[in-house]
Amino acid sequence: MSLLDTARAVRENAHAPYSKFKVGAAIKAASGAVYAGCNVENVAYPEGTCAEAGAIAAMVAGGDTRITEVAVIADSPKPVSPCGGCRQKIAEFAAGDVVVTMATTDGIVQQTTVAALLPGSFDADYMSRV
Repeated sequence: MSLLDTARAVRENAHAPYSKFKVGAAIKAASGAVYAGCNVENVAYPEGTCAEAGAIAAMVAGGDTRITEVAVIADSPKPVSPCGGCRQKIAEFAAGDVVVTMATTDGIVQQTTVAALLPGSFDADYMSRV
């Protein structure tokens, strides 16, 4: 199963009763393992979890710490990109040249990189004097 197919499948498990906007994400770790996540809303909106964050949490829980590929899918008119917070979360575990595949459920696919999604990302180098 491709990474995008994994994201498509897990999207069906999303808990999105308020927005009705289901998102699925899958990431491949350096070990080759694939981790998936879906958005989980809460009636108190800021308390929800994004699909990408869920996939990253599963990866870390699984013992991996490096992302080598990302896929995100939603039922949207154009390929859905990770939100700003998830871009930063992805950048924590992925090099700038890691490919991010963004897709719609209708089959429109766009690819970019982590660096293109988050230019000038805040990274550990800023913390070197702490």
